Amino acid sequence: MTTTAIAVHGLRKHYGSKIVLDNVDLTVTAGTVTALLGPNGAGKTTTVHILSTLVRPDAGSLTVAGCDVVRDPDGVRAAIGLTGQFSAVDGLLTGEENLLLMARLRHLGAKRGAARVAELLEQFDLVEAARKPLATYSGGMRRRLDLAMTLVAAPSVIFLDEPTTGLDPRSRHTMWDIVRDLVAEGTTVLLTTQHLEEADQLADHIAVLDGGRIVADGTPDELKSLVPGGHIRLRFADAAALDTAARLLDKSEADDTGLTLTVPSAGGVGALRAVLDRLDAGHLEVVDLSIHTPDLDDVFFALTGAKTVPGRADRKERES
Repeated sequence: MTTTAIAVHGLRKHYGSKIVLDNVDLTVTAGTVTALLGPNGAGKTTTVHILSTLVRPDAGSLTVAGCDVVRDPDGVRAAIGLTGQFSAVDGLLTGEENLLLMARLRHLGAKRGAARVAELLEQFDLVEAARKPLATYSGGMRRRLDLAMTLVAAPSVIFLDEPTTGLDPRSRHTMWDIVRDLVAEGTTVLLTTQHLEEADQLADHIAVLDGGRIVADGTPDELKSLVPGGHIRLRFADAAALDTAARLLDKSEADDTGLTLTVPSAGGVGALRAVLDRLDAGHLEVVDLSIHTPDLDDVFFALTGAKTVPGRADRKERES
């Protein structure tokens, strides 16, 4: 039986005449990762700030970990952790001192706080750097320390607002592994990100924000299925085989120069099998094939008015 960690109904927020969030509904299941995607200014960070009690909503019903965001902000704060877009570490302290400070702020007590700090230093691979000044830390180390500070009180819900901004690919993957481990232990994560690959890698559920509204939500595969453009590309040995295949397969497009045939496909094993069965019936051999499916880049373009895709990753093809 699933439980709801975050429930948002009819959320509205405006600043003067500018409407930032307009009747937003969002449900996050406990022990999962939900990603908020959208162009700059879509309202992602504002949503996180409202849910973490930093900003008051103008309207709507919002609960986090069973606590009402407006009526019980202290209950919400006791249950959550927040990692913002920029590291909130104290550069005058060492990594260990930053964690101990957070433990004191969370009223863990000296013995329990020291034990928790030691545990987090080990978990985030910061033991060797624990007593070094933050000036010696790389960007990835600072972000790991920032997340470790968020976890001092073992929150059940974590808000990650673009947690890998500015990180190199290796550090980004390290952060992804940490998030996966947290979720495997039962933590709920609400993530905003400018990296579409990040959402694809981590999120169980994605909500797309545009102009202050949720324009689509679902699993990554469900969102990709909303966008046309999936196809199977077949390459043949000669022009005669290409021409025959083009006649066999409806709505296909031939490229005489590359001896390739593009066949529209919704994806899936069944669609591929149907194409190959028709080719077998025509005694045609395929030299090579690739399956192309819409990715989150395509979803982003189709569902928002964005001219460019943030954090655009190289498109991927599954070759077989």
